[in-house]
Amino acid sequence: MQRTMKLVLLLSALLAGIALSQGAAVMSVDLGSEWMKVGVVSPGVPMEIALNRESKRKTPAILAFRDGTRTIGEDAQTIGIKDPNSAYGYLLDLLGKTIDNPIVDLYRKRFPYYNIVGDPERNTVVFRKSDTEDFSVEELVAQMLVKAKQFAQESVQQPITECVLTVPGYFGQAEREALLSAAQLANLKVLQLINDYAAVALNYGVFHRGEINETAQYYLFYDMGAYKTSAAVVSYQLVKDKQSREINPVVQVLGVGYDRTLGGLEIQLRLRDYLAKEFNALKKTKTDVTTSPRALAKLFKEAGRLKNVLSANTEFFAQIENLIEDIDFKLAVSREKLEQICEDLWPRATKPLEEALASSHLSLDVINQVILFGGGTRVPRVQETIKAVIKQELGKNLNADESATMGAVYKAADLSAGFKVKKFVVKDATLFPLQVSFERDPGDGAAVKQVKRALFALMNPYPQKKVITFNKHTDDFEFYVNYADLDRYSKEEIAALGSLNVTKVQLKQVKELLEKSKKELVDNKGIKAYFYLDDSGIFRCTGVEYVYEKQKPEEDADDDSTLSKFGSTLSKLFTNDGEEKKDDSEQDEQANAGEEPSKSDDEKAKEEEASSKEQKSEESAKQDGEAKNETIKLVTVKSPVTYESQTQFVVPLAGSGYDQSVAKLAAINKAEEQRVRLESAFNALEAHIIEVQQKLDEDSYAKCATAEEKEKLLAECSTLSEWLYEDLEDPKAEIYEEKLAQLKKLSNVFLARHWEHEERPEAIKALKGMIDGAEKFLVTGRNLTKDTNPEKDVFTQVEIDTLDKVITETNAWLKTETAAQKKLAKNADIRLTVKDITDKMSLLDREVKYLVNKIKIWKPKAKPAAEKDKKKEEEVVASGSGDGTKTEDADQQQEPPTKEEQQEPVDEITPTPAEEETKTPHSEL
Repeated sequence: MQRTMKLVLLLSALLAGIALSQGAAVMSVDLGSEWMKVGVVSPGVPMEIALNRESKRKTPAILAFRDGTRTIGEDAQTIGIKDPNSAYGYLLDLLGKTIDNPIVDLYRKRFPYYNIVGDPERNTVVFRKSDTEDFSVEELVAQMLVKAKQFAQESVQQPITECVLTVPGYFGQAEREALLSAAQLANLKVLQLINDYAAVALNYGVFHRGEINETAQYYLFYDMGAYKTSAAVVSYQLVKDKQSREINPVVQVLGVGYDRTLGGLEIQLRLRDYLAKEFNALKKTKTDVTTSPRALAKLFKEAGRLKNVLSANTEFFAQIENLIEDIDFKLAVSREKLEQICEDLWPRATKPLEEALASSHLSLDVINQVILFGGGTRVPRVQETIKAVIKQELGKNLNADESATMGAVYKAADLSAGFKVKKFVVKDATLFPLQVSFERDPGDGAAVKQVKRALFALMNPYPQKKVITFNKHTDDFEFYVNYADLDRYSKEEIAALGSLNVTKVQLKQVKELLEKSKKELVDNKGIKAYFYLDDSGIFRCTGVEYVYEKQKPEEDADDDSTLSKFGSTLSKLFTNDGEEKKDDSEQDEQANAGEEPSKSDDEKAKEEEASSKEQKSEESAKQDGEAKNETIKLVTVKSPVTYESQTQFVVPLAGSGYDQSVAKLAAINKAEEQRVRLESAFNALEAHIIEVQQKLDEDSYAKCATAEEKEKLLAECSTLSEWLYEDLEDPKAEIYEEKLAQLKKLSNVFLARHWEHEERPEAIKALKGMIDGAEKFLVTGRNLTKDTNPEKDVFTQVEIDTLDKVITETNAWLKTETAAQKKLAKNADIRLTVKDITDKMSLLDREVKYLVNKIKIWKPKAKPAAEKDKKKEEEVVASGSGDGTKTEDADQQQEPPTKEEQQEPVDEITPTPAEEETKTPHSEL
């Protein structure tokens, strides 16, 4: 029974492990403007960075289309030099932007060789490559995510469908929705969009968990990436969860500042323009180098290399071969010159830091450390500028490139159902406040009032739910959710944000609903609209309800009275009434937060007067109500209100446009799969032809093939070599794969013989070693039989004779077969194979292990009962305390287990190899 239970538990664990490994792997993608990093986590494997095809930890975030072929990463960069308008990079900040957005204008200025047009339906950015080929930003980003998914799946060797994506904190609703559309096109389920600074803060907290306590600790994370600069003030603290009562570390974003156009790219562009200016000054050609897209792309690439080198060196030479019209260009550039070119940028580097501190309402005195991440922070002048402001050493103990990726993959593991990680709560903050605005008709012919209610204020934590109540509306109406209170942002930044209108909600059939409930109405609670800002920063109106109280029917009240009393008694036993009331009041306060409009001092004074007059009437009404409630029981009714929610910013990719994008990407992916398969098949056939020809030139391989086989193989290789380099009209992978299979069928004959001859000596050596070990064990075993050692008769004579027979037969077989094999030529059919030798090793191993297992579980036989009783009597007499009672002997004689019983699994015993295990190549034995 015990063995059966163990087997069931083992099988259950195995099945659970299989199920976990099949669908539990998740990934994170840190899709930056310049680089893409992919993090993965799978069962039994810690969080790690997925390598790309070149075994590198990050991939250039650029893709190119040329001659019907899609390339991504370094290959796309190469194409971008030769044909700049065919390679697309720095795409992230174009997501969710209309064609008239100032960010799009800036992109055109930076990269003038692209043909950017507006989508006819959505007015979003479209790259037009030709009259028949164009790509939206969502389609391009989706293809980057497809490639990230491939890297992750190749890393963990299993399919992946779930991910967490990092985004810049300044992404609004339009950008976030566009990125989700891109992920959907890539067939990825996004568990969460996480702001990059929140991901970095999470990564830092996970590895410093032991330093977090009940006292808040404040850190500032400063990031200068390729495209933007941001700073975030966060706090770390242990907090007790109200529901679970668990104490978990919490990282909360308190303040954020950013500059969406300041980054490494701007420095690189300044260098590019400087190099172009210096080349034109040489007047080696009449052509302006900035008018040539190819020359401009070469200058841009060299400017990037120059920027990186000057971060570590004080001077370096920019060198470009054949910049334009076969003219080479070489120029010495110093770090001092670079700093002079970017002189106006350095003061901007500290503004995000100052904004983050201001919005967090904290001073530098309480900040434990300023920690850097992002590639742009490696620029010496940036570090010097920051250090001059904070007047303390900078924290450089984070991996500047991978910290966001690792924080995001930890979050992915936390959100995935396949993993259980230590809880680490992340609370992000709202950068762009949201408000509700609607019109109210006061009646009596007065003008319609425009009413505004704050919904999510600046730096409000999210995820969070809010409720707003409409009490004065008796007919259909509508309200808007907009960005508001943007005074802290410049006009340029507000323009870059795009549409300030987020959502329009239209309520329908309100009048009919109110009329329907009028007969049973006792107390009108108003129309309540529910809003949710989720952990991805996506805003939603989740529902609208009309709430009122009505009198409960008397028969229902009588029927329910007994049960309600019983239920209330139980609830008092298991809950704390005081705590429940407190939680409810806190919830109401949070729900109504922001509902009251900001009012002037005069309005407040008038309201106080009115409230004092109304207080007396309310008290009398309250007394009447209490008396009434003693006899009348009320029930709260929530009736759904029909409503329609409309997006007011950039139209999301949906409907027929989405279907067209799916079809386009599917065709591109299929073409790439066919191309990769064709290239792999071609390369495999070419490599095998060369391998066979080279092997047949070597004596050790040539001796393993007969003259006829060698001639046939060489002829076949020669024919295939000529055919391989012919221009086929319609080359297909199946053709190359079939040719390879035919060639392998011929070549495997002599290759297998060579392998047998090479591996046989080692296999024979291993078998002889096992025979020697078995013979030594046999000598020991002969002394553990009943005839030779009655006190320790572990083995029977039959078992010893069986092992002796196996050793003798194996020795004889080995000598016979080895001699016979030596008489054969190397190109003859193999008689003594490595498989035969491993089979003999398995047989010998099984016999020895059986005896080893038996000696492990053997116990000495119990002594005769009469002898034990006599000994006990002597002990009792000697002690003088005998009571005449009899005791049973606890040590029972144990019969040695049978051979079949011993072969059952035992925790401490290594099981005998099964038949399949004997097929293991000798090189692994």
